[in-house]
Amino acid sequence: MKPIKCLLALLVLSYCQVSQAITIQHLEPAFWWTGMSDSSLQLMVHGDNIAETTPQISYPGVQITSMEKTDNANYLFINLQLSKSVQAGNFDIVFNQQKSEVARFDYELKPRKQNSAKRLGFSAKDVIYLITPDRFSNGDPDNDTVVGLKEGVNREQKGGRHGGDLQGIINHLDYIEEMGFSQIWTMPIMQNDMHGYSYHGYSTTDYYQVDPRLGSNQLYLSLSEQAASRGIGLIQDVILNHIGSEHWWMKDLPSKDWINNNAKFTPTTHMREVLHDPHAAEADKRGFNDGWFVPTMPDLNQRNPLVAKYLIQNAIWWIEYAQLSGLRVDTYSYSDMAFLSQWTQRIMQEYPNLNIVGEEWSVNPAIVAFWQHGSKRHSDYQSWLPSVMDFPTQQKLINGLTHEEKWGSGLIELYESLTNDYLYGDPYNLLVFADNHDMSRIFTQLDEDEQLYYMAISYLLTTRGIPQIFYGTEILMSHSGSEDHGVIRSDFPGGWPQDEANAFSGVGLTTKQQRAQTYLKKLLNWRKTNPAVTQGKLTHYAPQNGLYVYFRHFKDSKVMVILNKNPEVTELKLARFTEMLQHHQWAKNIMTDLKLPLKQSLNVPAKSASVLELQ
Repeated sequence: MKPIKCLLALLVLSYCQVSQAITIQHLEPAFWWTGMSDSSLQLMVHGDNIAETTPQISYPGVQITSMEKTDNANYLFINLQLSKSVQAGNFDIVFNQQKSEVARFDYELKPRKQNSAKRLGFSAKDVIYLITPDRFSNGDPDNDTVVGLKEGVNREQKGGRHGGDLQGIINHLDYIEEMGFSQIWTMPIMQNDMHGYSYHGYSTTDYYQVDPRLGSNQLYLSLSEQAASRGIGLIQDVILNHIGSEHWWMKDLPSKDWINNNAKFTPTTHMREVLHDPHAAEADKRGFNDGWFVPTMPDLNQRNPLVAKYLIQNAIWWIEYAQLSGLRVDTYSYSDMAFLSQWTQRIMQEYPNLNIVGEEWSVNPAIVAFWQHGSKRHSDYQSWLPSVMDFPTQQKLINGLTHEEKWGSGLIELYESLTNDYLYGDPYNLLVFADNHDMSRIFTQLDEDEQLYYMAISYLLTTRGIPQIFYGTEILMSHSGSEDHGVIRSDFPGGWPQDEANAFSGVGLTTKQQRAQTYLKKLLNWRKTNPAVTQGKLTHYAPQNGLYVYFRHFKDSKVMVILNKNPEVTELKLARFTEMLQHHQWAKNIMTDLKLPLKQSLNVPAKSASVLELQ
């Protein structure tokens, strides 16, 4: 009898091991929507030995078409097909092992909002306000330090977390609206549970969760909804190229090839030119695309179709969930080229009127233009990316205002930048900016010259493209003597109760700061009402004698802009501009409200920008 008892004991033990529950650590995306353009959905399931199970779903209109496994048994990828008639609701995904249930997940299909697919993205009608959430305003001090997250608040440390959050932005939506901004782009809001320097948000540790120190997913949605009620859209900053080294994947990689270079740090060459160089070696291309930025930013391998699908679905999930008006894609060209084509095509298929802007930090317009949809390329590469950041014009704006006026330098550099617009599929959909979170602030770049600042801002808001303003630009924030990004992204005055100055109310600002804020506010709100600037074409004239003149025109609306770099009042003879000025007798300076006769000439104030509505 003893051998029989032992055999029975072994059988019972074996049965218990098979029936032991499996904890599902992650299932992403955790919910989806009915009525999407693409009826397929892939679920990433993570749990101990989950690949050894067989999932089952019993819900009308939902079918498991296949399952994919990797070299890691802790992951299972379930491919679903959702019928066109599938109804919103909840259903169980049951995981069985040898006919016994070992796990169950309650999955939800939400009803899609009406006209979600038809949402309008940001455009040249908008002006974007770029915010570093941790540095704008602390609306909820209770989340400054969160138990379980590695880095707490330390406002004294320039590279530390200062406590700004989503509630701080919500609290000041009135200010943003009154200033005249119609879109908000925040630096990344997803969880960044890094040991240090986590405030900037570019080291994602969870793609589906807002960082608790900024708020929650629900609060992010609330920000979007409250902004939309004021006519303000929300743009999300997306990182496709890399993750943070503390991402939960790094503790249990979904597959050996999930991270480039065998998940070991190998620095990128940053040589984006190799993607266009007809003589480039393949090793150099891999060195650019597969290399990591820094050891704390593992580089994702988007050639793996499971990685690609995950990133595509994640972007769509956030657009749908948070009702976004667009995306800004960080380090765009560093990701795999074929993947980028697939990613942009899929998102634009789902949201044909959305806008997505890619960051390609090059001052070579041919390299930047390559990525925009509709551009003529040196290859048969297909891109569905609607917009790119106009780094070439940003540099030429600074050069044009600071370089000496002579043959080949000064305002002619700014003029020549726009002569390259033939390279772009749509130059009117470029993102134009004087500075951003990754470079010196405009007032610093202009050596804190107030008049040049007004010229830069006036140009930015009247040239072709979609203007973007970095928070604090309106009050001349500067950082002379330091190029540290933690200093560039300094706290916005008034965002913390103990601040001596308050830019939201104007209390404690200097006369210069108040003047700059008033100027920008008036220009922004005027811009909203002028179709020539928001919808019109641009015609410009080559600079002469320190004067650069261009026109924006749309139907019966016409605006004339004059940049004068000369240190004295300068006469501008008008005969040269007859084709633009005919039938117009008067011009109104929109900043001074002065009405000027358009006769033989205009006297242009020294070192100024004149924005004139033609009447």
